[in-house]
Amino acid sequence: MSTIDYTKARELMVEQQIRPWDVLEPRVLGVLTALPREAFVQVEHQTLAYTDVALPRADGGLLLKPVVEGRVLQAVNVQATEDVLLVGSGGGYLAACLGQLAREVVVLEPQADAVAGIRDALAAQRIGNVRVEHADPMTWGDGRRFNAVCVTGAVDAIPAHFLQWLQPDGRMFVVRGRSPAMEAVLLHNEVNAPRIQSLFETDIPYLPGAAPAPAFDF
Repeated sequence: MSTIDYTKARELMVEQQIRPWDVLEPRVLGVLTALPREAFVQVEHQTLAYTDVALPRADGGLLLKPVVEGRVLQAVNVQATEDVLLVGSGGGYLAACLGQLAREVVVLEPQADAVAGIRDALAAQRIGNVRVEHADPMTWGDGRRFNAVCVTGAVDAIPAHFLQWLQPDGRMFVVRGRSPAMEAVLLHNEVNAPRIQSLFETDIPYLPGAAPAPAFDF
């Protein structure tokens, strides 16, 4: 059985998937090239860690496609002096990437049985500035405000209380709308009103509690 060269696989992922999708920020590309994505993937799926697919997680969630993760990181453009809120752990990989770019990352993981494994994976990579909490994003709020917020699950519409997580001039990446034609946007928390910047179309699972109410035809 052949052994995969994960270092080479990472380089190919960046050159053949990430860059062609217009992710060109050097700091982001550096993190994606260096951080072992396979360390955050279930053992049975590690050979697929660098393929252009979303991968199932043990808790029933999905690890987003690498190209989507790259676009998320580039859109929020996190600086080393900034604090980030990650809503949904993304399996820990996106949290790890943000941890390499930010001062501190707080993760809200709605699946209780996912928390310990994500903490272990982060610790194994010696990433100490990411704190993972079991919390329901649809009700969570402790008064703290962040420079950037990344939401890894879709919402039908952006809940009003999500804006309370942002500092003035902060920004939020979120995917909104109805499957299969959802819109990834960057919300800028400006003085007069939030400004929405459209980024790309995608289709990802909803955050728990954020799916649209089912419609009934009579």
